[in-house]
Amino acid sequence: MVKLQQPKFVYMGGKLRLWDEASLHIGCEAVNRGLNVFEGIKGYWQNDGRFGVVRLSHHYERLCRSARLLHIPFNHTYEEYCSAIYELLGELLGPDRDMWARTTLFVTEGYWGENTVADLAVTAYHMDKRIPEPINLGVSTWQRSSDVSLPARIKTSTNYQVARLARIEGKALGCQDMVLLNQWGRVAEATTSCVLIVREGVIYTPHATEGALESITIDIVEAIAHSEGIKFVRRPIDRTELLVADEIALCGTLAEITLVKSIEGLPLNKKSDILVRLQNQYFQIVRGLSSHPFVGLTFVPVKCPV
Repeated sequence: MVKLQQPKFVYMGGKLRLWDEASLHIGCEAVNRGLNVFEGIKGYWQNDGRFGVVRLSHHYERLCRSARLLHIPFNHTYEEYCSAIYELLGELLGPDRDMWARTTLFVTEGYWGENTVADLAVTAYHMDKRIPEPINLGVSTWQRSSDVSLPARIKTSTNYQVARLARIEGKALGCQDMVLLNQWGRVAEATTSCVLIVREGVIYTPHATEGALESITIDIVEAIAHSEGIKFVRRPIDRTELLVADEIALCGTLAEITLVKSIEGLPLNKKSDILVRLQNQYFQIVRGLSSHPFVGLTFVPVKCPV
């Protein structure tokens, strides 16, 4: 059984609170209709002892876009957003583990779009300093919703209901994650991350119009690939292309770059190591062991030295 972390503090209602004191009223729209938008951000200890969060301003901008699309008011400036994150991480950071933080706008007041009020909540969880292990991947019978149904462009918890069902389906098949197809039967994304494949030396990933989240981590991988002279193309991907791909990986803030060792029970061809090399470069960059002009790190004031 997975044991969920319960950090000492969360940020909610404009200040730090004890974990058990953070609550939402049963009558609010965040509870009744799952009305929220969120961002997951990842921070890494650097080689020089600083703690750097990856592309923090881009996560703020995407949170603003999601809020706009769901008509959720969000009046925090970028500086206020950062301050809330810094305050929480400053209390929770330890020297031996990285952290993943979730910044969520919960709709706490209002009804059906009238008089809507939202509260920024920040939670943060410790993460081991390790490269993800390769996984078994399947293809779900559950489908990504369309842009005129529940747009993947909105990073909201309600978009992850189908992901939950797909994960349950995958567990019974011995798969750690599942691919969701779109309304045309093509690859959209995995349950919580985007999909990368390699065929004949070229990296492919579905465009956002295929039902994939507009991924910040995908943008990073694309920039690294271009720097290495590796062709990176965004285009539709058929289901059968997964079965004949030379390499597959999942890509996202929490998934980072997770390599796939089998697809629907079939071992991969392993005809190339492009994604393996990009995975190593990614971790070198986010940990400050090397640098890339595209990958901006925001350094958090911390109390705890490495």
